[in-house]
Amino acid sequence: MKKIYLDYAATTPVDPRVAKAMQLYFSKDFGNTMSLHSFGQEAKFALEQSRQVLANLIHAKPNEIIFTGSATESNNMALKGITFANKQKGDHIIISSIEHPCIIESAKWLEKQGFKITKLPVDKYGLVNPKDVESAITENTILVSVMHASNEIGTVEPIAAIGKICRQKGVYFHTDAAQSFGKIPIDVEKMNIDLLTASSHKMYGPKGVALLYARNGVKLDPILHGGGQENGQRSSTVNVAAIVGFAKASELCLKEMKKERVRLTKLRDKIIKNILKISGSYLNGHLKERLPNNINVRFDFIEGEALAMRLDMEGIACSTGSACSSYKLEPSHVLLAIGLKPEQAHGSLRVSLGRFTTEVETNKLLKVLPKIVKNLREISPYGKK
Repeated sequence: MKKIYLDYAATTPVDPRVAKAMQLYFSKDFGNTMSLHSFGQEAKFALEQSRQVLANLIHAKPNEIIFTGSATESNNMALKGITFANKQKGDHIIISSIEHPCIIESAKWLEKQGFKITKLPVDKYGLVNPKDVESAITENTILVSVMHASNEIGTVEPIAAIGKICRQKGVYFHTDAAQSFGKIPIDVEKMNIDLLTASSHKMYGPKGVALLYARNGVKLDPILHGGGQENGQRSSTVNVAAIVGFAKASELCLKEMKKERVRLTKLRDKIIKNILKISGSYLNGHLKERLPNNINVRFDFIEGEALAMRLDMEGIACSTGSACSSYKLEPSHVLLAIGLKPEQAHGSLRVSLGRFTTEVETNKLLKVLPKIVKNLREISPYGKK
């Protein structure tokens, strides 16, 4: 049985073109970028070329790109680096209630260090109201962090409007763009973004590399100390092969983004339309203001985990939420934040499409899903079917 992968929001396969671009830097141009000899300088050249490519994708300057090991590290650096470098300005941080766990846990840790945290609500579609951001900002606010697009429900936030408010108020604005980077256009200047997180493995690059964009003039304290790599912002021997792969992946996404958005949106809308024909099914997140590859639906009287397992038995890989917290038994904090009851949140399924998803594969999902739902409802302990 051929397996079908529909969990691209969790991670993506490395594009063969990316793997090919990386190969040289494992065994030939493998030097340490801090070395002065030719091996080191060749690696350094590749590093800076990659920095330029990634900067181009978001209309940034190359020296504003800091390479890290993961989006989690970038988000930690953004929140902790900003607050400690600017604590003389204030002690208040604003985040949304649907942020990735690494933002929420960083905020909790900062709260223990004496900082004050405001967690903004979202509406039933998962949207943050820019007016709520404006109302929450005080004279002690240092940073606002609102994700560009939800990794769970796919809702795309009004980042430009939020960024404009923050710029007018003199408050730093960070956005976690791990899910949107390479899928939809980003312009850090037009969107008034001061800090931005992006991750390679969400866009057909290798795992273990990410970036933090920090606008020139933004004051950050490093969270890793050592040899002073990345202009002293992130000490660690640079993973050149992975960074080259990240840059190649970004280059491909930029080149193919428009065509791929159209293709995936068409597939997405077809899947949503057909799934909602199943009685007792509902869409989570916004119908239109959502990532082109994200479908998040819930079903009455069904456990999402059971549904995902039954689909896996049919050779189809989907998810019940964020891969980072899929082993937790608690209902998704994102689904609770949009107003769902715990039992509704537990009945949700995330289907995420990608570059290698075909219409034949999605047709199989649509063929087997109604049968699985019907069968699970027949054995459901949740009451009336």
